[in-house]
Amino acid sequence: MDLRRIMETVNMIDNENLDLRTTTMGISLLDCIDSDSDRACQKIYDKITTKAENLVKVARELETEYGIPIANKRITVTPISLIAAASGDSDYVKYAVTLDKAAKAVGVDLIGGFSALVHKGYQNGDRVLIKSIPQALKETERVCSSVNVGSTRSGINMDAVKEMGQIVIENEKINPLNNGNLVIFCNAVEDNPFMAGGFHGVGESDVALNVGVSGPGVVKTALEKVKGESMDVVAETIKQTAFKVTRMGQLVGQEASKRLGVDFGIVDLSLAPTPAQGDSVANILEEIGLESVGTHGTTAALAMLNDAVKKGGIMACSHVGGLSGAFIPESEDAGMIAAAEKGILTVDKLEAMTAVCSVGLDMIAVPGDTPAETISAMIADEAAIGMINNKTTAVRVIPVPGKEVGDSIEFGGLFGYAPIMPVHKESSAAMINRGGRIPAPVHSFKN
Repeated sequence: MDLRRIMETVNMIDNENLDLRTTTMGISLLDCIDSDSDRACQKIYDKITTKAENLVKVARELETEYGIPIANKRITVTPISLIAAASGDSDYVKYAVTLDKAAKAVGVDLIGGFSALVHKGYQNGDRVLIKSIPQALKETERVCSSVNVGSTRSGINMDAVKEMGQIVIENEKINPLNNGNLVIFCNAVEDNPFMAGGFHGVGESDVALNVGVSGPGVVKTALEKVKGESMDVVAETIKQTAFKVTRMGQLVGQEASKRLGVDFGIVDLSLAPTPAQGDSVANILEEIGLESVGTHGTTAALAMLNDAVKKGGIMACSHVGGLSGAFIPESEDAGMIAAAEKGILTVDKLEAMTAVCSVGLDMIAVPGDTPAETISAMIADEAAIGMINNKTTAVRVIPVPGKEVGDSIEFGGLFGYAPIMPVHKESSAAMINRGGRIPAPVHSFKN
């Protein structure tokens, strides 16, 4: 690498909020299954604390050696509904407490995998885990939970969609912020290093290291240099920038894997914003030419951004995976927050945007009196977008008790704060209460 490129990278880190958003170690717990839940939990704790013992240490060494900030160190595990099903326990809270204890012992920020995959139906472990989510999140600090309710090949489990709306409301009664650690998916991926939806899929190796890179500020700065140019130039500029960012992630990921003695998994090249100034996906869209994110043209600009990021990343690294694209979490993006406060960015517009970007309705704060059926209907809409478009979509929605449209809620840290957004008052209860399954679309039968 020549001096010019070295200085370019240094400038990205110092002035444009470039970082490695996360190093996430995925750990299989399949060999921890035991009919005695106490023995199973001990095996889980021992395996996590052994395999991830040096994860934080190695990440800090690489930060110092390469001068690249690594914002988060995380762990994902096999969905606990699969591990705990052999126990016959009536709730799985002790498994969540074990994950939390192990995460604290090794010093990681978050641990994901208190999860269930119910896109085509429930097994008993799924039912128990889902009912355990509110208490599990209440009793832990670092545990993240996810439930996959649909897929392109199986359709949408509407019974699970209904239940997850009720779980969101139960979380609200305990602590609305707990819903920030719960994601409801369609087409969940097995190698996602980002939270709160990360889990270690059964098709993954025993232990693997996945990294997530991010650089909205870098992309915006690059676009400032091509003002007035055609959209072809804009797309090429984003692609070249994503290439540079992904190369950095691959370098750190491969070196970390080597030092830890585990498989190198993937680089997730998602543009993940934070509330920090200059670290906003919304600002990229506005740099492309929108007066405000949320106005007409937003979906088209976001589609181009998402595609260009993927093209640049794929050229830079042969092991790209996870979600990879542009995230649009309302509370975690200063530009999104500003547009929502002005009423320019609405839930309906965000839903349209999710058809062309990574994930879905993310960190959306809604009035505290929103019915469970309305939450379920929002989940169903997002799952339908994912199912039909063969992409991952998700919902992380947060009803806030006592709050109405015009109020806001402070989450703190990377979660930022969010204005309370209006939802439709008309009821979806009759549809949600039908239950059953929405069939998979016809293109699911391509082989």
